[in-house]
Amino acid sequence: MSKVEEFEELRPLLFSVAYRILGSVGEAEDAVQESWLRYDAAPVRPESPRAYLCTTVTRIAIDVLRSARVRREAYVGDWLPEPLLDDPYQDPARATELADSLSMAALLLLERLSPLERSVFVLREVFAFGFDEVAAAVGRSEAACRQLLVRARRHLGEGRPRFEADPGEQRALAQRFFEALSRGDLEGLQSLLAADVQLVGDGGGKAPQLARAVTGAEQVARLLATFYPLMVRTGISCEPREVNGQPGALFRDREGKVLHVLALEVLDGRVRAVRSVINPDKLGHLGPVADAWAVDREVRRARRRER
Repeated sequence: MSKVEEFEELRPLLFSVAYRILGSVGEAEDAVQESWLRYDAAPVRPESPRAYLCTTVTRIAIDVLRSARVRREAYVGDWLPEPLLDDPYQDPARATELADSLSMAALLLLERLSPLERSVFVLREVFAFGFDEVAAAVGRSEAACRQLLVRARRHLGEGRPRFEADPGEQRALAQRFFEALSRGDLEGLQSLLAADVQLVGDGGGKAPQLARAVTGAEQVARLLATFYPLMVRTGISCEPREVNGQPGALFRDREGKVLHVLALEVLDGRVRAVRSVINPDKLGHLGPVADAWAVDREVRRARRRER
């Protein structure tokens, strides 16, 4: 097998590891590409391409995450991971761990960890790497990696997300949610929301966004029921999709350009969180991006006309 064939066979795994460490599609893709360049330039062919490439992409991701932490501290508004519609790596033996670790809730929880803790946790808990492999990947001893994993678990604590066991029930609830959303059905929306539901928007200062997260079923339902029917009437379409392994939707303007992505977190038969990513820098991997400011002006004009 050629180097190119070996790399392409491992690319889904490399991307999936890098994305969970970084929470960014673009940065994960760049890390994977850089790992290929280093692999291709290696003077001696590694005995294990998988070990070499996983180590390389992990170390690149750790370095990128360290600098990204500084940028995120100055981020405008709430920061959310870049939405991922399809995870390229599939392993039936690890399906539950892979799905849970991909969710927005899980990725946000991983933000509590240091880059080393996060990398050790992802490699060991999500992808079931042996401690010898983890140690080689992060450049620490096995004993140190065990301690890093203990610290990571402690930092995550009871915050680790739980999800409904039946994806069919999730999809059914999401369908009712989006139907109520398109109608502006305040009572219908409120009945589907957890009492302490949160609505969080990520515009990064580059698109219209909430000044702060909105909390509570009545407040969230009222805000959604006010604005989304107006968006529909101004030509915005809602395309139900799985977002980071959970129910969600892709919204497009009348030209078919991506406006924003909505991800739902479902727990105990209710929507616990609604997360909206509208920052155009986080949507480019999904296709041409709409002008969110222009859409916002049109929606506000429509609202004034209907008053």
